[in-house]
Order: sequence, then structure tokens, then C-alpha cells
Amino acid sequence: MERKFSLSKEHAPKAGLTISTRETESGSVGVTYFSLGKDTDISAERYPEDVLYLGNFGSGEFRLRKAVEDKEQLRRLAAGEAVMVKKNMLCGVRTTEGFIYTEVIPGKDINMNDQVKAGEVFQLANLLPYEKGSVVNMDVASNPNMKLVLMAFDAGTGLSEHSAPGDALIFALEGEVELVYEGTPHKVKAGEQFRMAKGGRHSLKAEGRFKMALLLTLA
Repeated sequence: MERKFSLSKEHAPKAGLTISTRETESGSVGVTYFSLGKDTDISAERYPEDVLYLGNFGSGEFRLRKAVEDKEQLRRLAAGEAVMVKKNMLCGVRTTEGFIYTEVIPGKDINMNDQVKAGEVFQLANLLPYEKGSVVNMDVASNPNMKLVLMAFDAGTGLSEHSAPGDALIFALEGEVELVYEGTPHKVKAGEQFRMAKGGRHSLKAEGRFKMALLLTLA
């Protein structure tokens, strides 16, 4: 089912609480939203697979290390940024101001674009440019189960009606777009999200320049 929403409103950080909400578990892929109140943290844990984290609101500090006795590597993550943590790395999170982020467990190791490195924070919108009169695409992370794609739309450009081969989440990064889903128009602007079901017919038209991240689950 389609759903336009705002993580900063629906999952606003609450004092003294850490809250996790499962968005979807499509086959082998798990997507969970985490909302951390001011001055809270999540203890370090490790996964047997690569994990992708997307910052949505506020900021937090990821604490990475290979073993308990190792010195922590600190990675500060803010809205519009992302980091991929390699399998079996201990990873904890803390925030002093409140933080919302999306955790993507893809089921298999992730292949990363050469422009980004595992364990390093990257600004999503800065990875690709606008091109006059064009739509620019970049595959950032992928495996047989999922794909994270960035798209930059110049003013007046768009995509004709089509359907996706899996469930999809749009994270609007810059500007605003008109998204028509199953015949119903929606305005989606920076900081908002939109969920589309597998096979849902949709088209996009950007009046001004617009950038987004698309998380597509394939298995």
C-alpha cells in the first residue's frame, strides 16, 4: 500500500526513550526506523551481514570496533547522510540531541559504488550532480536482495508511468516532486518519505530541481 509520511513527525524522538519500528520485511530484507531521545544510546551489537544506515533527522554518533578490546571508531551521522557497516563489526549509537535513522539489513553482503567506502559517512545528495534537462541516476549500494539508488531531476524533468519490481521507499533529499501513484497525485518534499508497493504504477514530475534516494527491495 502507498503511504506518504514524515519520519520526523511520526517518529519524533521522545525524552529518555529509544524506539524501533519495523517498516517492512520483504523476503530477506529488513527495514527498521530507530528514534532516539536526547542523551540516549543503543548498546553495541554485531550482525553477520553488512548493514546500511540512513540518517533521517537530528544527528547521532556511531561507535564502531571489530572487538570489545579495540578502540572505537566514531562516525557522526546526520540527516541526509549514510554509512555502511561491514558484517561482524560491533556498532553502537548515541545522541545528545535526538536522532532518527533507518536501518537496512539486506540479507547478503552489499556491493558499494566506488565513490563510497564501508565505514565512512557520505552525504547522499552530494554524490551526484544535476544535469541540464536530464535525470541522473547512481546505484550506491546493491545486492541480489536490494538496491539503493540516488536520482537527481533537473527542473521540468520526470519519469513516465512505470512500476517497480519490488517494494520501494523514497527519501526526498532536496526540492519537491509530484508523484502520481495509481492515479493519485502526491506532493513529496525534502524530509518526507513515500512508500510504494511492488508493482504499483507511478510517475514523477519535478517543477524545480529535486533529489531523492530510492530503496528498492528485490527479494
